[in-house]
Amino acid sequence: MRNLTLRQLRTLVAIQTSSRINAAAKALHLTPPAVTLQLKQLEDELGAALFDRTAEGMRPTSAGLAVIEAAQAIEERLRMLSDEIDAIKGARKGSLIVGAVSTAKYFALRIFAGFMKAFPDVDMKLFVGNRAETILRLKNHQIDVALMGSPPRGLPVSAVEFGDHPLVIVGAPDHPLARRRDISRAEVAREHFIVREPGSGTRMSFERFLGEIAGRLDDPGTEMDSNETIKQAVMAGLGVAFISAHAVASEVEGARLALLDVAGLPVLRHWFMVARSDRAVTPVMAAFQDFLTGKGAGFLPLPAGLRSPPVDRAAP
Repeated sequence: MRNLTLRQLRTLVAIQTSSRINAAAKALHLTPPAVTLQLKQLEDELGAALFDRTAEGMRPTSAGLAVIEAAQAIEERLRMLSDEIDAIKGARKGSLIVGAVSTAKYFALRIFAGFMKAFPDVDMKLFVGNRAETILRLKNHQIDVALMGSPPRGLPVSAVEFGDHPLVIVGAPDHPLARRRDISRAEVAREHFIVREPGSGTRMSFERFLGEIAGRLDDPGTEMDSNETIKQAVMAGLGVAFISAHAVASEVEGARLALLDVAGLPVLRHWFMVARSDRAVTPVMAAFQDFLTGKGAGFLPLPAGLRSPPVDRAAP
């Protein structure tokens, strides 16, 4: 493997990303024959096929996936080296790639703006996706840190808490329960819920909250894969929703949604900055962590009228 080159490894990642030789060539500003040659030389050097050629495109083999993971780790380490050199030279420069679960989009850009004001020369990138997508990006070294709720299991990570994450139940302003007080769990459990997809942090908390009601989770409700769609469904009168207070702050303030006063709510979870623990911490990552722990909570939007302090806690 002594003859492997960065160009070959980058070619491999480009093919995996695009699934096509022509698309990879375009992304790399090379000709398709040049990309094919790089791949052949790499396969010859390793003595293994790295892709299966299928009608749907290039699919990495097990050997290909192993090399791609190593290539991504090498790219990450080179970027870290650049940050370390900048730090040694005394420059407040570097780069930071942040992944955020979809609910974090309601404050992530505010945090970005605050951090970039303090560190204007840092190159920042943000990827927003669901929990599974964010964990996959962290696993594949595609992001430096993730903003999320409960840290993932099965992956070596470190997690630093930077703020509270209340979860509430909302309905349309004219919902019969909107003017009620101290609604019991048993009563609200009879409502039709609009719920997030299985595996999302909000869905897991919803299932914990109503799990003690016998049979309630046999038919959780209507599944939708985004907070925005859920809010529109609730405003249209299709049901109620167990949702992040951050996601509905604007709608509650504008009287387009109503907080339901349910006993045991809000459920309090937490926000974490999560990074892989098997990699070095760059100066920019350390600065971002300090910024979050010191000022992050101030960027979290909350609707007026939210019961404080929260009266129930879910496991992080």
